[in-house]
Amino acid sequence: MRIVQKYGGSSLKDLDLVRMVAARIHKTVQNGHQVVVVVSAMGDTTDELLNKALQVDGPSSLSNLDFLMMTGEMQSAALMAMELTRRGCLAQAVSGAQAGIRTDQVFGQARIVDVDPKFLESLLDRGVTPVVTGFQGVSVEGFFTTLGRGGSDLTAIALASALKADSCEIYSDVAGVFTADPRMVPQAKALEALSYDEMLELASQGAQVLQTQAVLYARQSGVTVNARSTFESQAGTRIETLEVDAPRPVTAVALDTHLTKLGLVGVPDRPGVAARACERLSEAGVNIDLVFQALSHENARADIALTVADRDRPKAVQVCQATLTELGGLALVVDGDIAKISAVGFGVRNHVGVAATLFRSLANAGINIQMISTSEIKVSCIVARQDAQRALNQVHDAFGLDA
Repeated sequence: MRIVQKYGGSSLKDLDLVRMVAARIHKTVQNGHQVVVVVSAMGDTTDELLNKALQVDGPSSLSNLDFLMMTGEMQSAALMAMELTRRGCLAQAVSGAQAGIRTDQVFGQARIVDVDPKFLESLLDRGVTPVVTGFQGVSVEGFFTTLGRGGSDLTAIALASALKADSCEIYSDVAGVFTADPRMVPQAKALEALSYDEMLELASQGAQVLQTQAVLYARQSGVTVNARSTFESQAGTRIETLEVDAPRPVTAVALDTHLTKLGLVGVPDRPGVAARACERLSEAGVNIDLVFQALSHENARADIALTVADRDRPKAVQVCQATLTELGGLALVVDGDIAKISAVGFGVRNHVGVAATLFRSLANAGINIQMISTSEIKVSCIVARQDAQRALNQVHDAFGLDA
């Protein structure tokens, strides 16, 4: 079998863990499998590099920032390849560019446009285990790029697709995907399998098991992903094509505590106003999560509320203030003390009362709902951040997910 194994930073945070992971990889090779290893940076290395960059230059030199951020994974790959070779398993550290990962040139959030696996194939044919730096590639113009937070997941899935691997295993410090974050909901249960669409919604709503772009790539290429724990022996959770008549309305609940709400108060109530606000944010590279327009006031004005990621708050505030001035609005209200709770599952589309159950569970706990969003397999609510963990446990219990 040909297997792609990805190990996250929490699995590699010190040399003792590097040795432990190397032992697992070596055993897999000894069992007769070809293994391609993908590694993240060790522990908090990525955050440490980013902090150093901000002290020197700030975020302006994006191509240089990507060049710097790549070095964390390069350290992990080199150390892992050395440890594997020391154990008698011939291994070679390989950069994303060497692995054939070609991207566009959106620094910090690059998208993969092509993967040429020839170099990796040549190593495997010679009995060498490639240890590939996750999170990175090279643009068609020749610049090194990074794939965004969690991009090592995307690297592993893209390589599994290009190499036609029999298995793609994503290892982290949790034993798969749970009905909720087990660190916040002690009674959460591990899930045996999830559909791509359910995993995509959970990832985009705050579940930190897999990167959203990685799930999209897996769905598009048909790669079955197995999310497992580095430290336990459980089989983990399979993410695959899964079209079933869901026996329960909700599969899992997710929480995102990294959101900011912006309110454009008293903007003119006429066609095109909401479009202009959203267009300005899009042009600035800010992704809008939720958006809501309140009913018109008597003076032909309306209020628009939207949410963005906390990391985009400074840019979003600047853009919204300029847009408010342009439109002749009355005030900009910024609330960085919110969270989003989402109930996700195929059953949402064919079970009656999912939204009502969610709203009632929060009401019974005295938790106020500020905004609501729905899709075919999801219902989301914005609540105060101080109520986030209580809301998560309340909704998890309301849908009987601990059973």
